[in-house]
Amino acid sequence: MSGGTGKNAFSVVGGGAWGTAIANHLAANGKSVQLWAYEKEVVAEINSAHTNTIFLPGISLDERLKATGDLAAACSAGMIFFVVPSHVMEGIINKMIPSLGKDTIIVSATKGIETKNLRLPSEIFDALLPPEMAKNLVCFSGPSFAKEVGLGLPTAITAASRSQASAAAVQDAMSNSKMRIYTHDDLIGVELGGAVKNVVAVAAGISDGLKLGHNARAAIITRGLAEMTRLGKAYGARADTFSGLSGIGDLILTATGDLSRNRTVGIRLGGGETLSQITDGMKSVAEGILTSKAIFELALKKGADMPVCREVYLVCHEGKAPKEAVADLMGRKLKGEFY
Repeated sequence: MSGGTGKNAFSVVGGGAWGTAIANHLAANGKSVQLWAYEKEVVAEINSAHTNTIFLPGISLDERLKATGDLAAACSAGMIFFVVPSHVMEGIINKMIPSLGKDTIIVSATKGIETKNLRLPSEIFDALLPPEMAKNLVCFSGPSFAKEVGLGLPTAITAASRSQASAAAVQDAMSNSKMRIYTHDDLIGVELGGAVKNVVAVAAGISDGLKLGHNARAAIITRGLAEMTRLGKAYGARADTFSGLSGIGDLILTATGDLSRNRTVGIRLGGGETLSQITDGMKSVAEGILTSKAIFELALKKGADMPVCREVYLVCHEGKAPKEAVADLMGRKLKGEFY
């Protein structure tokens, strides 16, 4: 099945919860759209029952949405939303390249950092795509639980690009009475916000799992924002980006919302479960787990002080006890709030 081809057609690569929600929103907004999913059962269910019970249960999908297992067919669209976990990005992009048009706008909705080479999604695209295509890349990020988008609840998101025209095209395609899109030019800052917030959300979840109270959670979110901004400055991003939707907006949502996979992982870690016990039963990736390792290494590389993110890495990957991590955070040398 095909959702159409050419400049006025849209595709979404990635049939998880967020990819399905984006594709459904586009279809409901009157766009010709097809969704590529790796899982054959997901493709079959979307086309026959108009649901995706594996990744987005409880949501009835627009009957105009068509799914496909043919990646080349999905790449014939004029605008492609790319929604796959960061650790499999490179392999999928390489498979897409032969089928992409020179004017295709790629919209990266992946939130994370590649652990192998410590690259942001845009850096991976820049390395793999021809320059004339890479300049049209758009980063799509902000406070947006997939389930709530699927339910048609009000949502605001940032579309950032080095090309004002490309960002505006995404704004036009996605905006309606249920979703408001803002454009931005700080591609790197928007990506960093979407990556770091997942790690801070794990920290907030650990605090909640340990029953440390609302004061502690608020402190973690605030200091996590400071760490996000610090890393952003080291990258040359704009500080004010992190006061926007892709920074503090997404951070608040992911660190406090009950639908947050990253917060849920933290709660269970704080409650005494091991990471392997938690992840063995998860259908969808909690990006904060892998991203915590990348952030830890990036902070060392960039000389950015990120103690909250560092403790999340130590708990997730070095077996540090959550209570010990809290004690070490609270026992650090005293200093001024801003420096």
